[in-house]
This record gives sequence, C-alpha cells and structure tokens, in this order.
Amino acid sequence: MVSETSKQEFLQRVSKLRINPDALDEVRVRLPLGPTAHSVHKVVNSPQTKNSLAIYANATSNDGYITPESAERALEIYGDDLLIEAADNRGQHPNIDVLADIIERDEKTRSDVIRRESAKPIPQHIRDAISNISEHYQGPFHIYDADGIGQTMGEFNETFSWVPGGFRNYFAIKALPNRKVIKHLTKYKAGADCSSMAELLLSKQVGLSGEKIMFTSNDTPPNEFKMARQLEAIINLDDITHIERLIEVVGKDNLPEIICFRYNPGPLKSGTEIIGDPREAKYGLTTEQIPEAYRIMRELGVKRFGLHTMVVSNMLDEEYLIDTGKMVFKLGASLQRGLGIKFEFFNLGGGVGTPYKPEQVAVDLNKVSQGIKEAYFGEGFGVEGNSPRVVMECGRAITGPHGYLVSTVQHVTSKYKEFVGLDASMANLMRPGMYGAYHHITVLGKEDSPKDCVYDVTGSLCENNDKFAVNRALPLIERGNRVVIFNTGAHGTAMCFQYNGKLRCAEFMADKNGNVEMVRRGETIHDYFATQL
Repeated sequence: MVSETSKQEFLQRVSKLRINPDALDEVRVRLPLGPTAHSVHKVVNSPQTKNSLAIYANATSNDGYITPESAERALEIYGDDLLIEAADNRGQHPNIDVLADIIERDEKTRSDVIRRESAKPIPQHIRDAISNISEHYQGPFHIYDADGIGQTMGEFNETFSWVPGGFRNYFAIKALPNRKVIKHLTKYKAGADCSSMAELLLSKQVGLSGEKIMFTSNDTPPNEFKMARQLEAIINLDDITHIERLIEVVGKDNLPEIICFRYNPGPLKSGTEIIGDPREAKYGLTTEQIPEAYRIMRELGVKRFGLHTMVVSNMLDEEYLIDTGKMVFKLGASLQRGLGIKFEFFNLGGGVGTPYKPEQVAVDLNKVSQGIKEAYFGEGFGVEGNSPRVVMECGRAITGPHGYLVSTVQHVTSKYKEFVGLDASMANLMRPGMYGAYHHITVLGKEDSPKDCVYDVTGSLCENNDKFAVNRALPLIERGNRVVIFNTGAHGTAMCFQYNGKLRCAEFMADKNGNVEMVRRGETIHDYFATQL
C-alpha cells in the first residue's frame, strides 16, 4: 500500500518536470515482439494516467526514443513505494512495467509523443499573413509576430519595474539581427546587446547609441573596440588581458567613463547543453581575476562600473535564474566593500528560456523577478547612494516564440523509413541539425487530422543531419502541403548559411491590424556570386 506521503512526494517530483499533460494526447511506445513485429503500449490522457503521461513525454528523446537511462530516471520519479508495489503486482501498474522492461532489455525503444495542436496555436493574424504571402511569394520564408514581440517585451518591463533607476533589456542582436525588428523593439525601451561590428552598426542604424548599447565580445578585434568607443557604448570586457588591448586601441586618455567585466563563476555554477560547463567556457573572468580587473581600472581613473555574467542558455528553471542574481549581487557587494568602488548596474545576462514543446511550462517571470528583487535588497542594495540598476540581455525569450518558418513539401519518400522533403533546409534553420533541438511542426489544414504517420522531416542539403525532425508523429503528408515550423524568431535566420549555394530566404513581420511587411528580401543568385572575383 502506497502511503499518502509517498503520493504527495510523487506529485512533487512530477511537477518538477515542468510538463503540462493537457498539451498531450498520448504517448505510444513500440514494444518489440520480434525482428519485425511490435505491439503498442499507449499512455493516454486521463485523470488516472496524466502524471505517467508527463513522465513518458519527458523520458522520450527529441528523436523519438526511450533509452534504458531515461527509463531509469523515469522510474525514480515514481518512487520506491510504487516500484515495490508494481514489482509485487505485475500488471497492476503497466506504465511502470513497460519502463522496467526497457531497462531489462537494455536497448532504446521507439516512443511517439502525440501533442495537441490546440496547445500551440498559430495566431490568426499570422495565419492570414501566411496565406497572403504564399499567394505571391515562392519558397520558404520566416515570419514574425510584431504584436507578440511587443507584448513579451512589455511584460519584461512591467515585471521588473521595481528596479531603481529603471530596468532595461538589452536585446541580444545575435538572436535576430533584423533592422526592422530591432527598431520595433526600441518602442519598448529596448537597448542592444552587441558582440560584433555588424551588430554595433545595426544598433547605430536604428538610432541607438551611448549607454543604450552594451558591447560584449570575446577575442575582440581592434576595430570593434574602436567602433564601440565611437558609439560611446558600454564596453563589457571578457578577459583581464583585454584591458591592455583596449588601452592600445583607444588610448589611456580615451578610456570610457564606465567599464564592465564579464564574470565566469567556474565551478560555482553549472551550465546547460547549449552554453556548456562554465569551467570549459572561453567567456569571462575567473573569481580570482575579477577583483584585480576592477582594481586596475580604478587606478586608471575609471569611476563608473558594471558587473555582468552569462552562464546559461534557454533556462526554464526559475530558481536557477534567481540564483544567478543572488550570485551577482553577492559578488558585487563584496567588490564594493573590498575595492571602494560603486556599481551602477548589474547585468544578469540573458538565458531566460522559452518553451519549444507545447507541453513545456513557460518561465514564471513574476517569480523570477520577485526572487531577484529579494536577493537585490537582501544584499543591501536599493538604498540612497547604493542603488545599481538591474539589466538583462534577453534575445531568445523576446522574439523566439514569435517567429515561424513556412515551407512547402517537395517530396514524400519511402526508404527504410518515411521522409518528408521541404523546400527549406538546415540553411534556413540550423538548430535541429546542430543541437538535435525540438521545433514544433504544424501541417496547415491538417491540424485536426490524426497523427498516424511517422516521418523524418528533411531539407535538401548534402548532409544527413539536414533534418527539422526525426521520427516525428504527424498527419498524412502530401506533396504541396505547407508546414509551419515554430519558435524560429531567435537563432533562426541569424544562423543561416550558404552551403550548397543555398540562399537566405525572405523575412516578414505582421501585426493584428493586417499589416504585413517584408523586413528582409530573399537573396538572389546574383547576391551569391557578388563577392566572387
């Protein structure tokens, strides 16, 4: 008999998965019966099995497998009491039995997560814009939701409105380097986070200058330091040796009024798959280097200072984000006491994640803000003469959910598995091929059709990892169908490339008033050859 305490502990462990089972129809696990045959175990969406549904969805990889390792982690969520009961009463807890069998067979098992289209709908004005564009534009294209971007930026501003001196998000231009989009963001008091010459010039082109620009780069060439200084941007140095390099480039008598350093906490923080272990990262000053760097700049006459860190990417865990704030504020307070300097701002970096899967629970921004606020005032900040601003440099969280890649099916082929070939490719969206990242896919006009087919959704590059999805359960697809790939508003077109002579596609922006604007034309073959001599 499972105790009430064990049940509550089980529910707590399930909640930590951050999965909303209401976004799921079912999970179908293919259990092998022999070399070519299999049976299907279904975990359905019902009041009795919704927690198991969340566990199975979490255990299934982006390419559609439950491995023995992920099965073991899944069983840990159920807890010892349930596992003992299941072992003593084989058949009474089939969802536990199946995971135990996967571990015993010691081989990965195919698993299809069937997601509800209603959990990740395309806004109607974006649907209308796609229909309008498709009438006269051939080929794939990205489209951005201007209203969604503005709403998200407004939510950040409102949530952090408690910040003394005013909160600012320096939009990470690397996420979406489009002039019209960045100009749109300036309506919401966004600054620009830049890491290259092109990004600095983009900022200048939309009217940003001075301390509305944060220049954070690494292995920085001299001309970029020079341009940042000309724009009077805040220069955020990535290494202690960059002090000498900056002096060489701009001169000791022309150092900026305000200087910032990027802090790398090393073993004090863990990273993620995208940004990696801080100890292995090329970014930032170590805990030992950071006080010396500020001391040097103080002795060089600099009187205004900022402190920055960026240790995570696409993080959905509020506590991690809050803990980053605690770490920065604690370090800032220590440096102020030890060096006799005052910080004007703390830059907590970006890293706020966005749900790529319909079932993922979004970051509770209010919870993050409240936790950061408590940590800020808890370190003694927010009083007269000691009220540094808190700023961030989110990019993905601002534009990522509001971008879509629209593509047309060119071929449907059957080999050892089924393939859907698009007119888009990894050259238009690199993340799935590069990281194995999940991007949701909707087949327009077939939202209500059963997802009874399993496909690899591919592009036409001469690379076998040119895939938008692997083993994805989708409705029956035919040549000419249009598909929409979600969450391409960040690190989509920004990471485009020209392998195989592929051309960068057009970008559009639409709003609820019916306005549709091309914000970047598609490249032509003349563009491709223009730089060849």
